[in-house]
Amino acid sequence: MKRQYLYALLLFLLGLSGCMMGPNFTKPVTQNPAGFRFDTSDNNDEVNLLWWELFEDEVLDTLVKKALLNNKDVRIAASRLESAKINIAYTKADQWPAFHYGAGVSASGFSGNTSSSFNVYPQVGWEIGFWGKYRRLNEAAQATYLAGEFAQQTVKLGIVSAVVSTYYSILASQDQLQIASNTVASRDSGLIIMRDKYEGGLISLMDYNQAKIQRDVAATIVPVYKRIIANYENALSILIGEAPHEIEKGKPFYQHKYQLDIPVGIPSELLTRRPDIQQSEALYRVSTAQIGVAEALRWPSLSLTGLMGVASSDLTSLNAMGLTWSAGGSLFGPIFQYGKNKARVELARQDAQVALLQYEQTVLNAFKEVEDALVNISTYEEELIAQESRTSTAMESEELAYVRYEEGSTTYLEVLEQQRQSFSAQLDLLANRLNILNSYILLYKALGGGWLSPEEQQVFLNNQE
Repeated sequence: MKRQYLYALLLFLLGLSGCMMGPNFTKPVTQNPAGFRFDTSDNNDEVNLLWWELFEDEVLDTLVKKALLNNKDVRIAASRLESAKINIAYTKADQWPAFHYGAGVSASGFSGNTSSSFNVYPQVGWEIGFWGKYRRLNEAAQATYLAGEFAQQTVKLGIVSAVVSTYYSILASQDQLQIASNTVASRDSGLIIMRDKYEGGLISLMDYNQAKIQRDVAATIVPVYKRIIANYENALSILIGEAPHEIEKGKPFYQHKYQLDIPVGIPSELLTRRPDIQQSEALYRVSTAQIGVAEALRWPSLSLTGLMGVASSDLTSLNAMGLTWSAGGSLFGPIFQYGKNKARVELARQDAQVALLQYEQTVLNAFKEVEDALVNISTYEEELIAQESRTSTAMESEELAYVRYEEGSTTYLEVLEQQRQSFSAQLDLLANRLNILNSYILLYKALGGGWLSPEEQQVFLNNQE
């Protein structure tokens, strides 16, 4: 009969431990726009999760793979994720009884008489967390792991975007360096002719000096782009986890397509795709679970202990060891701590509120980044039309100005001005094309594309079915 009471008591205690204090997590709801202001495409295809492959550059593919494998920030995120995974098992273990062992030996003597004893026993201790304290802690640990997983994906997304952007900045700068070098070579040739004309008395010293100045202006641009390229290469080397070195390049920038199809994702797809939003949601879940932990700490907990072993009163008679056991239980909980326990709960609630607001801010920033990328693409492409016209006209005017000068119809100052205009227009056109390409990169990043490995991509697509 007593045994039945004991079983009933244990079942009752286990039932209490299954109760959980605090609110259950509910997915936050945000007011999202129905679409994007500057979205002019009717294409509703899914974002290509391996979007950098659209550029069809094997060198770039290799660099991205190296970055995902070797980048130190990616590896740090992976280590943090593994720590979060271990923490789940560490936290979950507190829900169950803990087993220990003990052994002891002692000896004493008085007036020639000695006595000794020996004991060995296993011990079990179990703190039964009423009100679901340990279940809430486990819930928080699991959500922390999930947040770490999305944090790793966020890092990958940022690294891939940085690799692609830096790589094309190198290519564009090389094209600009080539323009500057060709301009210097052209002006060197022209300067020789101008010097001969000056020495022959055909032109003034002013004309010759102006030609020399324009040649030097172009010459000063050459080391600027050399420096820019080296700095970009150093940055890209670090992104792929290697010491600074010269980066292998594919085809020249002007041969690359820099205008892509805009990948349009409706807001609900955006929320399920971006890892930073999912990370923020997981952190909100952690904070919500911590409210339950704080609530549970206001109420009593039961600690059960017991041991059973053998002992001998004489070390010389271990074959005469007898059975020894003990069992006990204690109920403990707070009584009066000057509002500390209540304040703990309020702090947890405020932390959860902050996490919720951070989630909402992350969502708003996500839509802002998409809008920014879309308007950048739209306006840079408008600029491109004018830039291409300007460049074509400036190069044609440079040729005409030189012909007019040779015919004596104009001064050399007009030639120099048209050379300056043409040189500037060619550099600006490349910069404009790079801005367009970078805007597409930002758009794919804002839409949460490009952060999955092929294996992760397949899992992601399977989950969408």
